[in-house]
Amino acid sequence: MRIGLRIFLGYFAIVALAGLLVTRVFVAEVKPGVRQAMEDTLVDTANVLAELAADDFAAGRIADGRFAQRVRALHGRDPGAAIWGFPKRTATYRIYVTDARGTVVFDSTGRDVGRDYSRWNDVYLTLRGRYGARSTLDDPNNPQSSVMHVAAPVRDAQGRIIGVLTVAKPNRVLQPFIERSQSIIGRWGALLLGVALLTGIAAAWWLSRQLGLLRRYAQAVTAGERATLPETAGEFAELGRALETMRARLEGKQYVEQYVHSLTHEMKSPLAAIRASAELLERPMPEADRAEFVAGIRAQSERLAQMIDKLLALAAVEHRQKLDDAMPIDVSALLQDVAGDCRETLRRRGQTLSVRVDDGLAPPRGDAFLLRQAVANLVENASDFSPQGASIELRAEHADGALAIRVLDRGAGVPDYAAGRVFERFYSLPRPDGGSRSSGLGLCFVAEVADLHGAAAQLLPRDGGGTEARLVLPG
Repeated sequence: MRIGLRIFLGYFAIVALAGLLVTRVFVAEVKPGVRQAMEDTLVDTANVLAELAADDFAAGRIADGRFAQRVRALHGRDPGAAIWGFPKRTATYRIYVTDARGTVVFDSTGRDVGRDYSRWNDVYLTLRGRYGARSTLDDPNNPQSSVMHVAAPVRDAQGRIIGVLTVAKPNRVLQPFIERSQSIIGRWGALLLGVALLTGIAAAWWLSRQLGLLRRYAQAVTAGERATLPETAGEFAELGRALETMRARLEGKQYVEQYVHSLTHEMKSPLAAIRASAELLERPMPEADRAEFVAGIRAQSERLAQMIDKLLALAAVEHRQKLDDAMPIDVSALLQDVAGDCRETLRRRGQTLSVRVDDGLAPPRGDAFLLRQAVANLVENASDFSPQGASIELRAEHADGALAIRVLDRGAGVPDYAAGRVFERFYSLPRPDGGSRSSGLGLCFVAEVADLHGAAAQLLPRDGGGTEARLVLPG
């Protein structure tokens, strides 16, 4: 499982669990909270009504006095109220009064007058000077029919408890408010959970992307590819810089070791030839032989010098991860400069170079100096494998939205066994005229310059014989 997915699942599990717990606790507190608020209101109402009923109760007219008349009139009253969008058109109070023995002497509904309520908590506790309240099902078969009863003592002029007044209110009248509160809490909870989910997805994607960029960079470095440190943020940027520093140090060490090994191996042959010629020159010999050995020493020395020069140029290119200042390049001027650079080499072999540039070529962006060296290497390679007096063509053409620089010759061509290795470092083929092998660094340099420009270097057989070297630059 990818780390981004693991981070997201862990984050979502924590948020979902926290959201569930908070929602359940909050919803669980809504219903008792609303009922506690209603009980507080009923306490005040019961005590106010108990004070108002005291005179009629003491005078013995609690059942038909002015208090009773006003309470009964309450049921015909239309409050005309709208509470939180819910209309209220009738009073839902039930008020009853019991005497000191707990017998009902007044009931606003008229149904339980004369009944003994002395064992109900609201009456029983209040008669004993304590707070009396109870919640009882009006219908034993209906759990939603509970009614809250809150009582207050009725006192005479001396402050003695002579009766109890109870105010009762069905809990069902609060249910719409409770359900609406729960619905609002549920909707906001779902919204917050959705926002948390999106935040988790964004965070997991960002973390996964940062790690993915560094992972792909590390894999490219491991594979020996030219890789640029990706743009990351925060601690990932610091990690990236640490990886880049480690790569540079390790790569530099390995690079030096590899080059020293390769260079010493390639230098053995010309050095051996020079040493052998020098030993022979110490002996007496005809002047013609002496001149031949001196020429051999000079040739091998030039070979060593060219090898070192090309090796330094190749090392400079291989160590670059990207072009620092890519500029538009005038292709026509670049090819003319290459022709000037190679003129003397071609003249010594009696060869000619024709240059052709298609009209309307968009100037590619890159390093003109490196591209000039790369194309010059292709022309020199074509010259080495072409016979005396041959013609070589240098072209710049459109190629499916890209720019192709082509070097064409009619030489011996590339053998099949060498087709896949011509761009390897130090790999070279014998010259058709019997000359010594080259350093094997020219085409490797071309491949590195092409890679640095995001281009492709190819060496292909040409119809009718010969070779086509192609450098395809992005448009």
